Amino acid sequence: MQMILQQAQKMQQQLQQAQAELAAAEVTGQAGNGLVEVTVTAGLEPRSVKIDPKVVDPEDVETLQDLVAGALTDAVRRAQELQQEKMGPLAGGMDMGGLGLPGA
Repeated sequence: MQMILQQAQKMQQQLQQAQAELAAAEVTGQAGNGLVEVTVTAGLEPRSVKIDPKVVDPEDVETLQDLVAGALTDAVRRAQELQQEKMGPLAGGMDMGGLGLPGA
């Protein structure tokens, strides 16, 4: 039982560390070969949008809108990958094999 408690404490510490790293992490998504960049936190809070002046055409607003949406989609995908990378190993839970506990 002591081993299970130690393992649970270790997992809790790892989870807290991963959450702290994710809170500070930012990812950037791109579209149009970098003409539009969107930076978000790993928690998907927007931080910045950068638009290359070359892509700003008053006659073609739809392309710019598509590029912003594409960059945002890319940023969200990257944030989700980062979350999986940091939290994935912890989501497996403790090794309860052989104890007859649910999830083992």
